[in-house]
Amino acid sequence: MDFFERDIAVDLGTTNTMVYVSGKGLALREPTVVAMDADSGRLLKVGEEAQKMLGRTPANIVAIHPIANGVISDYDMTVRMLKELITRVTGFSLFKPCLIITVPGSISGVEERATIDAGIEAGARKVFLVESCVAAAIGSGADISRPDGHMVVDIGGGTTEIGVVSIGGVVESESIKIAGDAFDDAIVKYIRRKHNLAIGQKTAEEVKIAIGSALPTQEPETRAVKGRCLMTGLPRSVDVTTTDIAEALLEPIEQVLDAVQIVLERTPPELVADVSVNGIILSGGGSLIPGVDTIILAKTGIKVNRVEEPLTCAAYGAGRLLRELGRLPEGMVNLARKRQGR
Repeated sequence: MDFFERDIAVDLGTTNTMVYVSGKGLALREPTVVAMDADSGRLLKVGEEAQKMLGRTPANIVAIHPIANGVISDYDMTVRMLKELITRVTGFSLFKPCLIITVPGSISGVEERATIDAGIEAGARKVFLVESCVAAAIGSGADISRPDGHMVVDIGGGTTEIGVVSIGGVVESESIKIAGDAFDDAIVKYIRRKHNLAIGQKTAEEVKIAIGSALPTQEPETRAVKGRCLMTGLPRSVDVTTTDIAEALLEPIEQVLDAVQIVLERTPPELVADVSVNGIILSGGGSLIPGVDTIILAKTGIKVNRVEEPLTCAAYGAGRLLRELGRLPEGMVNLARKRQGR
């Protein structure tokens, strides 16, 4: 039991959700999946246990991804998921916690209000929103309070967040729906087109993690991939190489590069000069694909610094902001204060 107030930061991602608790650190990392009984509406499992049910459940048990492209797609399920996660990390408490939630820079006013309301309904006293690229910049160790430009490229599961941050806020940003899930889709389509083999998203993700590369390598790795033959309808296995994955990822990575270029073109020259000195902060699960940093460097001519913990960087950044709840810097999305007239 924890009778004392412990504020919480949630990195609410399309693929994974991470929960940081003040005074404790990173407390939970769970897939953003919930399983429910469609007949009774009862919530069965949240996170890892729910993910294990994907593709292996009776018709009445439905696995739901309540977050799509970084924003809420199923409000009720998001509330229930957040309530479950908050309960896990706080137990019984006499105080409702304050909650910081990361959101994409492209979030609309309606989506902001939905996120705030979901946090309040899940048991938070107040909810603050912070752009993912700001959280990632803080998590990387950058001092964003100074008048000095830092560029972040955060390649998540549903979206890639690109932003230039200075004096505590976002100066220019772009949010695109090309990220880890789109990379998996590209691999699925490539193997279907080249090998006449149908594979699932999970298999594509496993191949991406095992031998994925954004660039062809001198000594390509090979992995056997099992799926359904489109000609016969029977199970079949083919060998896929690192070069195949690089070819499959060429188009989505080009789209990420185009978005980086757009943000640089819109950024004031003084801040671009800062970025050229400070380098580009690369975070998110997509940054783990070998060669992504090399391609960004080749495209922009700016050094790329991949953070040490790309998967948890934004969660740690949001967690550090818990110390600043009384005076969040300007530029933060902070509807809770606006609504409460504070």
